[in-house]
Amino acid sequence: MNKLYIISSGAGSDTYITTQAVEAINECEVIVSYTKYAKELKNLIQNKELFTSGMTHEIERANQAIEFAKSGKTTCIISNGDVNVFGMATLIVELIDEQNLWDDIEVISVPGVTSFLATASRVGAPISQDFAIISLSDRLTDINMIDKRVKNSLDADFILGIYNPKSKKRIQPYLNFIDALKDVDERIAIVASNVGREKEKITITTTTDLINKGLENEDVSMSTLIMVCNSNTKLTKNGKVLTPRGYLNKYDMSGEIK
Repeated sequence: MNKLYIISSGAGSDTYITTQAVEAINECEVIVSYTKYAKELKNLIQNKELFTSGMTHEIERANQAIEFAKSGKTTCIISNGDVNVFGMATLIVELIDEQNLWDDIEVISVPGVTSFLATASRVGAPISQDFAIISLSDRLTDINMIDKRVKNSLDADFILGIYNPKSKKRIQPYLNFIDALKDVDERIAIVASNVGREKEKITITTTTDLINKGLENEDVSMSTLIMVCNSNTKLTKNGKVLTPRGYLNKYDMSGEIK
């Protein structure tokens, strides 16, 4: 059967790409990718047939990948982070289903390390309790639904990961997010930009700081992940971020039940 791989390149360039993803790329004859990701993975995809396009051309890339696979060429379509976290998996699966190509193309999703997970490892242990991940991009999702999800996550004391916080033109969802932070007690926040890339910058701060800086926060862009911790999160003695799982509430230091 013809094969179409949906490859997670992980956070950043090739810092967090998995062995399975590299093996799939090696097997492929054709690579389909957003232009920026192809440049970052140039050492892995050299000598491959390459099709790239820019931002907002996701449907074009997905259809092209499907056409390559239909023609008999083992094909990879690259998705940054993880293919199922605001990535290309949903679009590929939807198009394959709409065209009823399940008997013609084997679709293989290869998981990856998201910027949310990579950032968590960089700063300590902040996500050992329940968490939610929300994109503030309202290009495909109604802004009222985004606002509702943000509010409910904060009210439920989830650790909250925010993707696509704002661009130069798309600012209202971020303004609404900042307003929602005003309705909860101050929490530790992490602002991480370009995770896994040369310009990586990760700052441990607070929701109060995010509120005060508002739209003028130079560290927040489309390449930024914001993590808002829950009410149990604290800083360790050496400044790392820790959300306790609850072990030491139930057990003493020797492991005996209190």
